Amino acid sequence: MDMPIVDVWANPPGIHVPETARLFAQSHSDTGLANRRHSPAELIAKMDDAGVSQILLAAWNRPGSTIFSNDQVATYTRAYPNRIFGLVSVNLHDPVSAVRELEHYVRAEGFKGLRVVPWLWNLPPTDAHYWPLYVKCIELDVPFCTQIGHTGPLRPSDVGRPIPYIDELALEFPALKIVGGHLGYPWMAEAVSVAWKHENVYIDTSAWSPKYYPPEFFVFANTTGRSKVMFGTNFPQLGWKACVDSVKSLGTGTGTGLREDVVRDFMGGNAKRVFKLPDTPGEQNMSRL
Repeated sequence: MDMPIVDVWANPPGIHVPETARLFAQSHSDTGLANRRHSPAELIAKMDDAGVSQILLAAWNRPGSTIFSNDQVATYTRAYPNRIFGLVSVNLHDPVSAVRELEHYVRAEGFKGLRVVPWLWNLPPTDAHYWPLYVKCIELDVPFCTQIGHTGPLRPSDVGRPIPYIDELALEFPALKIVGGHLGYPWMAEAVSVAWKHENVYIDTSAWSPKYYPPEFFVFANTTGRSKVMFGTNFPQLGWKACVDSVKSLGTGTGTGLREDVVRDFMGGNAKRVFKLPDTPGEQNMSRL
């Protein structure tokens, strides 16, 4: 594709999150890819093979432990500062330290947002543990990224429901940019309605192969949601090349695929705007033509 492609939800390969093992198995993920730690150069090689311009790579915290730290993510962002961008992960049970960590990695390391997966903590995004982080995200002008929809892991799904949680969050913090990952299925209509209702609510498609995007997503993306949808994979659950190739094979037209003029915004344009990502050297050269 002759356009920027940004994956807004990528994870470092080789990390072990016990709850996600079943998700990877159910998704028929490449276990060799998922289980092996990759160097920054190896990650870039896989991006290049798929035509992916930039990724947002998240650290991982869970109750009681750090699985992949913000500083470990920073070794990737420092190596490729125009291609790999960090998303901060925090210990939600320690909000004061969490706010400090968020501020440090955004201001000092150039991370582009905060990501919290509610099912890991069994706390919906309206819980007071999140509130100081929301205030800091607004101050730093970075998005809050979270999971919406059911959980693939065997954990309760209710905390990922768009209504009431994302709806109430957006009402309480209207200046907060919220990116709901994993489409919101089976509450897709709720996800679409919340993104349509609130100026700063967006939906990303991570953890879903493009050939399985629900019809509601295509209708929204092709009409009122063109500026509200973003490409994501949940790499390494899903591989970049397979997902990009699958987008290429989608049909066009409302309800059956993405219109040609929508694809550029979906694949990278919206993400670059919302996360304030710089152009890569290749994009800069294209803009001068």
